[in-house]
Amino acid sequence: MYQKLIEVINNKIDVHRISEERKTIVQPLIDFIQQKVNSQQDIIINFICTHNSRRSHLSQVWAQVASAHFNIPNVYCYSGGTEETALFPKVAETLTEQGFTIFKIADTHNPVYAIKYSDNALPIIGFSKKYDSLFNPVSAFAAIMTCSQADGGCPFIGGAEQRIPITFEDPKISDGTTEQTKVYAERSLQIAAEMFYVFSMIKK
Repeated sequence: MYQKLIEVINNKIDVHRISEERKTIVQPLIDFIQQKVNSQQDIIINFICTHNSRRSHLSQVWAQVASAHFNIPNVYCYSGGTEETALFPKVAETLTEQGFTIFKIADTHNPVYAIKYSDNALPIIGFSKKYDSLFNPVSAFAAIMTCSQADGGCPFIGGAEQRIPITFEDPKISDGTTEQTKVYAERSLQIAAEMFYVFSMIKK
């Protein structure tokens, strides 16, 4: 992994500050991953939010990194929304500040980003799409609902083996304020800590 990202992981991601309530909320995801590891099956996770622009991408990216950090193989993380918009630029900016290398591979109204955490690992592809996009898995995946709006407004996720609500406060509340950079960084690190906690609990 990139040195700056390693420093962020070592110095800013604190799983010990996760509350017992949040540990209970993420436990079903731990159980899903552990069951897949035990049965030697691929671990496919689709993080779903309304617009697939902020929280679902942060969750996808940090879950993929956490799986690499803890050497859990065959983990494939995706994200989607109940509607298609665009990955919010502040998300890419925040991840860049936290040690990722990010570049656009298509510059359209819905840009496509390559998000790299290591020189030799496959990049994570980030762009806004509906959860049932052809880009995403169609079966045997866990659908992680990262916002209550998507969880309430999307009662059925076709192909999902399991549906798990793990919701986060939307950093969008800080858009247009002097707190934006701080709020996005904090939300990214909160999501990172919870994904690192999840994968730290997996027994190989």
